[in-house]
Amino acid sequence: MSDIFVGIDVAQDHCDLYVYPLAQKSTFGICGMDDVIARLRDLQPAMIVMEATGGLEIPVAAELVAADLPVTVVNPRQVRDFARALGILAKTDAIDARVLALFAEKVRPESRPLPDVRMRALRELVTRRQQLVDMRTMESNRRRMLRSERASTSIQLMLDTIEKEIHKLDLEIKKHITKSPIWQKKADLLKSVPGIGNTTAPLLVVALPELGKLNRRQIASLVGLAPMNRDSGTLRGHRTIIGGRRMVRTALYMPTICAIRFNPIISRFYERLRTAGKPPKVAITACMRKLLIILNAIVRKNTPWVLHIA
Repeated sequence: MSDIFVGIDVAQDHCDLYVYPLAQKSTFGICGMDDVIARLRDLQPAMIVMEATGGLEIPVAAELVAADLPVTVVNPRQVRDFARALGILAKTDAIDARVLALFAEKVRPESRPLPDVRMRALRELVTRRQQLVDMRTMESNRRRMLRSERASTSIQLMLDTIEKEIHKLDLEIKKHITKSPIWQKKADLLKSVPGIGNTTAPLLVVALPELGKLNRRQIASLVGLAPMNRDSGTLRGHRTIIGGRRMVRTALYMPTICAIRFNPIISRFYERLRTAGKPPKVAITACMRKLLIILNAIVRKNTPWVLHIA
């Protein structure tokens, strides 16, 4: 008998389920999943795949994990690209569930552990902080275009409110980190590196739990800092970065600028790239990758920066 693969598409108040290769499909409510779990246990699927849908998938995935069912949450873009490759252009909940089941059977994505309750709460705080930082940037950009004093005053009031809320979230995030010796130890290791401060370290702990568990190429690719080839025949295109975790890249930008000034390894690396004729943006991106690889090594070796470079 062939392996069973299940795709579950999660909506606001219901889920669509598809079983491959049995071609069974059904819809169930998010509340009260006992019947669904019993049915899945009888099927004994090799894999159950769901998309990350902004947090809607977490309660469903958590119940399935609690029932010892093999659940994997995947990137929606990967699944959409897979559907296009199959010529499936239409998109409905039922179709998405079928595509997820096919994706599970053909791709066999790697299963990753779901974050626990404390980590989910901390991630929500960090995500909200990043949203406020984005709002602050947008408001600051709007203010540069204004000539009206009243409009400028309105934006300044909004900026002050956002700044206060960011400060409150920073305090809450710090409180969550200090409650966990493991998180605190990891944050302290990261802060030992010149350029990584009290804001960036907690964000990396939350947004990049794989730090220290992957090799240098894997961690750079995961974050989206690995240069990708764009070659075809005799054409040799420019290497570019693509995909990955935007929040982590955004968080690493200013620490990298700081590290170029005050971190001797990053500073020498930047100067070498500029001397070789690399444009400033390319050199900064390479320095971000270098800094990320250093952070990964420090966490893996459980060794602070001073001892790391000794």
